[in-house]
Amino acid sequence: MSAPNPASTGLFINGQRETGQDVRIGNVTAALAVANIVKSSLGPVGLDKMLVDDIGDVLITNDGATILKSLEVEHPAARVLVELANLQDQEVGDGTTSVVIIAAELLRRGNDLVKNGIHPTTIISGYRSALKAAVSYIKKEMVVNVSELGDEHLINAAKTSMSSKIIGTEMDFFSKLAVDAVKSVKMNATAADVAGYEAMGSSGGEGAAAVAASTAANAGKKQRYKYPLSAIHILKAHGKSSMESNLIDGGFAINGMRASQGMPTFVESADGKPIGIAMLDMNLQRHRMGMGVQVIVKDPKEIENIKKREMDITKERIRKIIDAGARVVLTTKGVDDLCMKYFVEAGIICARRCNREDLKRLAKATGGRVVTTMADMEGNETFDLDCMGKCDSVREVRIGDGEMLYVYGCKGHGASTIVLRGANEYMLDEMDRALHDSLCVVKRMLESNTLVPGGGAAEAALSVHLDDYAHTVKSREQMVIQEYADALLVIPKTLAVNAAKDASELVAKLRSVHAKGQHHTSEDGEVDETLKFMGLDLVEGSIRDNLAAGVVEPAISKIKSLRFATEAAITILRIDDRITLNDMKGLGA
Repeated sequence: MSAPNPASTGLFINGQRETGQDVRIGNVTAALAVANIVKSSLGPVGLDKMLVDDIGDVLITNDGATILKSLEVEHPAARVLVELANLQDQEVGDGTTSVVIIAAELLRRGNDLVKNGIHPTTIISGYRSALKAAVSYIKKEMVVNVSELGDEHLINAAKTSMSSKIIGTEMDFFSKLAVDAVKSVKMNATAADVAGYEAMGSSGGEGAAAVAASTAANAGKKQRYKYPLSAIHILKAHGKSSMESNLIDGGFAINGMRASQGMPTFVESADGKPIGIAMLDMNLQRHRMGMGVQVIVKDPKEIENIKKREMDITKERIRKIIDAGARVVLTTKGVDDLCMKYFVEAGIICARRCNREDLKRLAKATGGRVVTTMADMEGNETFDLDCMGKCDSVREVRIGDGEMLYVYGCKGHGASTIVLRGANEYMLDEMDRALHDSLCVVKRMLESNTLVPGGGAAEAALSVHLDDYAHTVKSREQMVIQEYADALLVIPKTLAVNAAKDASELVAKLRSVHAKGQHHTSEDGEVDETLKFMGLDLVEGSIRDNLAAGVVEPAISKIKSLRFATEAAITILRIDDRITLNDMKGLGA
């Protein structure tokens, strides 16, 4: 709504001002529009989206964060939801669609409460109370501690993550691949890492002192581990079926080929000595004078000597690399024919124009370093032996349309490579995104050792619990907490709708089962513990024990998605005034 008279706004501004309910309605409408885009892609039977950009590039995906990242959202409130999905993707790796849907539902219900006369401050306070009660209930009742995680739970979590993706039909194969890949990069966690895990697992109300005390208590316990996903390299190659994808455990594949056909295709260690790999970020070409350097020659005979010296400088540089024990040389820049001749004569594999990020990963995997210059502190040129990577063998393998260099038996920190095969670029990109989500889920499960049942079980249990909790609150917040409880049911409802089932009936059954589990006791006075794990079976359209069925996800994913969604909703509900300034271009002074 524009203000025709600037004086009526109380501000003499060159722009438009919206206040009160108009702003809230605009913000909520924008947020719901964003959530509706990704709503139909939630769950194991969610649908894909095709995004076409301004130059005609096509992206086919059902990953919430990728869809929202590709949209050019202009509305500031809707942009909050896009950033929310990105945050969930960075922190957890999965659950990006559900976090946006919950946030939008909280906003819609919050806006309805404001229309009914509840003050936004009361709504914000009620949402915070509901969040605290929800997180507390998840940790006390829903979380299953799996101290010694067997592969079965990890594989189930990976299957749950990829069930909604393009590789869902082959989830048995890819879930095993994801678990093996994450386990292959296992490293000892430092004290800082352990403190980070504790901070992630602690509830929002606990302070740094509680985290520090918990970390100190764990110090005497067994060794904790970390699983850096940056050490897992994913390569995409056209051709063959997706089931031909494979994991190179303890090895590394790099997208490059021999610079010359005269070089060997295979080198391996002899006499038990590992192969040296030199990784360079510099040109291996005939030495040229720097820009702006002039050489004035009086005797024409000296020109030949200058050319010869330029060639000798390059020869000496290569000789130093070879003498250091390099059998494989990889560079991000070019290699000219002169240098190639020396490498061919020495029987060395050399690859040029390699990806810099791939070389950095390879350096970490083989225990070497990427060399940017050979100059030392004295101004001479030497090749530091500490920069040399070590491995057992290197082989050039033909994959699809091109060649790749496979490095086996890396001697550095854990590293592994997943080579994905698929029909076309779109399929490979979507497989990459799906696999990344699964790898993140497995990593979180291994680091936190906790899981919760999926398929709407946690949301239904929380809804019933928060409904009961609301009755104990004696202020206006009671209505807000009840709305929060109802808002969480948007996840099982959306799952059922996307599966073409009767959402109202299924959610009613689910709530009934969870209410029975939380309120009713059996004849011997015991509550049936398995009822709290009941969730939706979207294939049969029924209720089942999802923990027994293997539909599980990391507890950290559920807790963080609730926190992020609530904070995003609160951020937008706080806004009651928006001033949009006009463009100053073309206006006078």
